[in-house]
Amino acid sequence: MGSFFLNLIQALFAAFWSAFWISAALVASIFSSELPFVFGRKGFGPGLIWGARAKVEVHGVPPLDPQKAYVFVMNHQSMFDVPLALAVIPLNIRFILKKSLKYVPFIGWYAWRTKMVFVDRSNPDSAYQSIEQAVQRLRDGVSILAFPEGTRRSGPLGPFKRGPFVLAQAAGVEVVPIAAEGAGRILPPGGFKVRGGPVRVRFGAPMATHPYGNSSEEIDRLRRDVRDVMARMHREIGGDGLPDLASVDLPVTSSSGSEP
Repeated sequence: MGSFFLNLIQALFAAFWSAFWISAALVASIFSSELPFVFGRKGFGPGLIWGARAKVEVHGVPPLDPQKAYVFVMNHQSMFDVPLALAVIPLNIRFILKKSLKYVPFIGWYAWRTKMVFVDRSNPDSAYQSIEQAVQRLRDGVSILAFPEGTRRSGPLGPFKRGPFVLAQAAGVEVVPIAAEGAGRILPPGGFKVRGGPVRVRFGAPMATHPYGNSSEEIDRLRRDVRDVMARMHREIGGDGLPDLASVDLPVTSSSGSEP
């Protein structure tokens, strides 16, 4: 019973906190295109971490040039990954989001106003247009975060989709791998049952994309190399890394880059 009331308080706090900061960000967006992201990094994200009673440990943050754009890729265990990423990544970032989130109150409004990249995975043509949009964002100096597994999962890392690596290579920007462990225990799938505890995050060094070509095989080599780095980091912070024979679950797809 005690945990039920605690989760109820946490849910009310999360709703109030999100509504407050997103509303403030929407107002701030009238005056500044970047201030809403500062609100996310300094207010929204850290507040939700505090409310969840999570203890976040961050290791190995590389020196990042605030004048450059990067593609950050992070494994995805929970919805808690969103405030976690906002709090630990030291640059303003846009997310690649499922199109369905565009219609969620507050979150969708914020994402639309701040020009997040929406992807409709059921429509290959639309998904390809989203990739082109994201490439232009990167060329304009905007950093992007993607969850290459696509869907939330616990345990070992899952297969990585090609989209984040297609757009990083096309824009000529570096990929920054991030491994996180513990978010799935803080906020497991299926309801709002928040559990306090440790969350560990490890950054890898930025990985250049210019050594890789733009063929389908080279894009798959890039995503495999990034995934290997993330698997090693994931094990270092207490995660499972990769399942056995993980390399076989990276099918080569068409070179059009339509898979997000």
